[in-house]
Amino acid sequence: MPTQTVARKDNATMATQTLTKPKQEQSVDEQIQQLRQLYADMPQYVKTAFENSLPEMRKLALDSSTQTESAGRIGIRQGRVSELLFIVPFAPGGAKRLRTLLRLLKGNFSAGTKVGTLHDMRFVFVENDTKLIFATAYDDQWDPYIEDFQTKIPDEMDVVFSNCEGWPGIHSPKVKDWISGHQIQAEGWFVGHPDLTVPETGRLKRVGKAVDEFLDKIG
Repeated sequence: MPTQTVARKDNATMATQTLTKPKQEQSVDEQIQQLRQLYADMPQYVKTAFENSLPEMRKLALDSSTQTESAGRIGIRQGRVSELLFIVPFAPGGAKRLRTLLRLLKGNFSAGTKVGTLHDMRFVFVENDTKLIFATAYDDQWDPYIEDFQTKIPDEMDVVFSNCEGWPGIHSPKVKDWISGHQIQAEGWFVGHPDLTVPETGRLKRVGKAVDEFLDKIG
């Protein structure tokens, strides 16, 4: 192939790469510059830590496989796992009722396994027992998750959340608006195994147990 033709092809390739430089990468560079300005008045040890962290932060920012997306109505999702957190005032007497209920159960929320997509949930009392923070992680989309609670553990939902101000009842057509109206979407969130759903985690656990028992027998 003639030298001039090769040169033209190389130049065209370089030009194409320049023109098609990912907008995401440009945006990340701009955000890093903004962060430098925001951290400029921090103590020197913080600025040093920031500069030391930049290469890894830039790498993570450009890694599309770990980035979050919408969970549906509200909240974010990473892989197959989504987050939900809301803060709501307690109804009169609600904090005392709910705390007494939670202490009775001693952390046994196995009724939640009926939902099938529930990873975890947390009940946190704040502001001198005037507000509840409820946080949970679950599989896939927001609307089907709420509907699972409506069909699989409706009584449990009403017993727990009737202690919150304005709870309309799990079967009310207003319940989704009530939940989303108090929900606060996370700004940042990490999932250790974002592609493992609750059923898949259970299956892997059973397989692992069976393998261990088999190895014990032959060992």
